[in-house]
Amino acid sequence: MERGSPRLRRIAREVAKFGAVGGIGVLVNLLVFNLVRHVTGLPVVRAGVIATVVAIACNYIGFRYFAYRDRDKSRRTRELTLFLLFSAIGLVIENGVLYVATYGFGWNTPLQNNIFKFVGIGVATLFRFWSYRTWVFRALPAPGAEPDTEPRAHTEPETEAVPAQDEPRRGERETGERERRVRA
Repeated sequence: MERGSPRLRRIAREVAKFGAVGGIGVLVNLLVFNLVRHVTGLPVVRAGVIATVVAIACNYIGFRYFAYRDRDKSRRTRELTLFLLFSAIGLVIENGVLYVATYGFGWNTPLQNNIFKFVGIGVATLFRFWSYRTWVFRALPAPGAEPDTEPRAHTEPETEAVPAQDEPRRGERETGERERRVRA
């Protein structure tokens, strides 16, 4: 016996796939961060930015070919542009947390750097999940439905009062147009 609505199950599957790709991205991010930080001696935030860029590249491949493989693929240039835009915003969020912790509060030990890098990844992930599913990897329209030209956030459909057959619609003249509408 299945529990929950089909929409809830679909979102749960999406979160699980997003989490699997994201988990690999976190590992790549932290591995590259520590490697760059300790091998090159670059400042913490620069190492964080490099690590985030490498993780973004890995994540795009995972999202496009695993988590969101069933989504619209017709506009790859637009998809990649939006992915990079939202990923850049996530990069600023993620490394902004690291910057504030390191330079604002003076928490600059390797352990503290990793903790706040991880916290930054977590905060940025919330933003990325919302933006990727809403704007980047859009759902395909249902069979027979007209595809949207503009992306929309996932909301309930608006309902509109339908006028009775004998009432003219707003802006409709009394004769002619109403009769054509009734015949159609």
